[in-house]
Amino acid sequence: MEADLPDEADESPDGNADRRDDQDDGGGQANRPGNADAEPRNREEYYADLRMAVSTEESTTARRITAEEKAAAEKWSKQTAESRWIWSEYQRKWPQEDRPPVDRSDDDPEVDAQVDAACDRITALERHKISPAMRAIEGQDPDRRLVGFEDRMKGRDRIKEKARAITESLDRTAEQAVFLIPDTLRYTLQYQEARYTQGVWMDIGRLNDQGFVLQKLKNYWSDDKYNGINSQWIEPDSGQRFEVQFHTSISFEAKQLTHLAYERLRTPQPNKPDKFEQMVLEAFEKKVTADVPVPPGAADIPDYP
Repeated sequence: MEADLPDEADESPDGNADRRDDQDDGGGQANRPGNADAEPRNREEYYADLRMAVSTEESTTARRITAEEKAAAEKWSKQTAESRWIWSEYQRKWPQEDRPPVDRSDDDPEVDAQVDAACDRITALERHKISPAMRAIEGQDPDRRLVGFEDRMKGRDRIKEKARAITESLDRTAEQAVFLIPDTLRYTLQYQEARYTQGVWMDIGRLNDQGFVLQKLKNYWSDDKYNGINSQWIEPDSGQRFEVQFHTSISFEAKQLTHLAYERLRTPQPNKPDKFEQMVLEAFEKKVTADVPVPPGAADIPDYP
């Protein structure tokens, strides 16, 4: 009489018991130690149930995240109501119309023409290469989006101011100076708070995949006047620099709310604010920034280089 086959005959080549329903003994039970009940579901039903369980768990997590971010947004809305009132009081005390206009009498028409020509080339590069790549990156993750896209190109008057400052301090032509400005083009990616840190890392990789070269990354999540991450990139074929900022919806709104204060603090002579006005502007920036929630792990993203 032949010996009974060992239990290993019921195992697959990888050493795991075969749980397929068609391996039973014809009596409705699988041939397993202890005569345990067979898995009543076939493979398709099992995976369908597993997908349903995972989907339900993800849905529950998503609802929790949505509820947390909604609560944060409501808190932010109440806090910024006070900040907006403070800013209106600042504008009442220091109205913009009381400031003398910027003196353009010494502007060099030849320099302006060079800057305009450089801006035209940047605009063409933006339209045909950089912006399509940024839109392609945006399409790879439905949980975040490009915001402020209509303002991606810095105003020409501001570019001319920066170019003049560079030509005065460095031995560069106006056209070369424009290409040294890191934020003539600026893009902003906005994330949900819970997905911010992972999203930033993923999009840094996607920017690299598009062929762009990371030149600099600065993490401002521990700063007391501005929150977010700013990065500078180079389009290698042209050498054109551009900026990508990484924000949450609240940090982006805070940036927009404090932008005029930031610009006013950087006003050169003779219109530079006095010490008292500077103190008010800096206190306003700090007040707004203190109300911005920091996404989990965001402050740990290191600077580069």
